[in-house]
Amino acid sequence: MGLIDRILRVIRANITNLIGKAEDPEKVLEETVLEMQENLIQLRQAVAQAIATQKRTERQYSQAENTASEWYDRAQLALSKGDENLARQALTKRKGYQETAEAMREQIDQQSQMVNRLKQDMRSLETKISEARTKKDMYIARARSAQASAKINEMIGGVNTTSTLTAFERMEDKVLQLEAQSEAIAELGTDDLQKKFLTLEDAGEIDTELTAMKAQLGQGTQTPQLPSTQSANSDPSLDPELQKIRSQLESS
Repeated sequence: MGLIDRILRVIRANITNLIGKAEDPEKVLEETVLEMQENLIQLRQAVAQAIATQKRTERQYSQAENTASEWYDRAQLALSKGDENLARQALTKRKGYQETAEAMREQIDQQSQMVNRLKQDMRSLETKISEARTKKDMYIARARSAQASAKINEMIGGVNTTSTLTAFERMEDKVLQLEAQSEAIAELGTDDLQKKFLTLEDAGEIDTELTAMKAQLGQGTQTPQLPSTQSANSDPSLDPELQKIRSQLESS
């Protein structure tokens, strides 16, 4: 399993653990991205260290190759001088440095593969961090929207619809009642005013008619004058005909 796979497995485990604790989604996402960034820093440091080790091994390999070449030259010189034993020792030294150089060559190949794999993992993690940031912003926006919707639904759910509608209906009835009272008062005020004017008009007509009657009586046939004694003793209130008229007025 590659290093990047192990890192992602640890991150997924941490995410599962955080979610299991019912923490704030926004906080979980922020901590996850922060952890991925810290892992990226560590991975970059590992890549830099691997490259430095590879460079050091390459220098050691080059030194071993050069030293082996030098001992080969010495072996040739000793052999040319007729010292075969010294030439054999020089070749033995050369062989040791050649074996060291070969081992270094194998290490360089392995280190090169490791550096390439670490670089690939680093690029992959950088891509995943970029995607995680994008998803983080999207999920945070969705989480905030969901929280706002939940609060709104909670507020709506807490409202007693029946009592609210009943209150509105009661207020509507109250308003209608006030409007009806206002209209009734206005109508009553108008009726009283009209009655006053009608009373004045009726009184004027009666006075006019009474005046006309008086004029007719004054211009008509003169009523025979009764003796003074009879006129003095007569009382209009005791007149039978007048009493009859008063009775009719009272009974009407």
